[in-house]
Amino acid sequence: MSGLPVLLDAGQTTMPTFCQVPGEAVRVRAHVIKDAYERGGGVRKLFNRYVHTVIVVGSHSTACNRLHSLEQRFCKWLLMSADGIGSDDVALTHEYLAVMLGVRRAGVTEAAMKMKEARVINYRRGHIQILDRSGLEAQSCECYARTKEEYMRLFAD
Repeated sequence: MSGLPVLLDAGQTTMPTFCQVPGEAVRVRAHVIKDAYERGGGVRKLFNRYVHTVIVVGSHSTACNRLHSLEQRFCKWLLMSADGIGSDDVALTHEYLAVMLGVRRAGVTEAAMKMKEARVINYRRGHIQILDRSGLEAQSCECYARTKEEYMRLFAD
């Protein structure tokens, strides 16, 4: 979801919004979302949890980028992306991953090759397939498990 500034009475953001993977999206006018939020109830509870999750993920990502290896972060990003779309087949390019991980494209290619050699993923241009989820989780840093646990705690019901 984009548009959190509307809920937080900021009106707009300086950050661009873009889709990570191909698919469908729904566009809803800002005032419709804001009105539903202002009425309270389940919508407000859900959006408040979402805002909390964005803060948690951002905070973990900042620390993760400083503390963990590129390979660990690469695995975490693939797992989070797969969770987000509900599929172990993820349409991501090395270029996109390089931007998201803050590294050169060559670094992503090296990380992908290591994971392919470990037989946890397979990839071809613009497409990565998770072959061994538990193996990929073992290669990931603990940030993935922490973030996933928080998602489950907040959104499992």
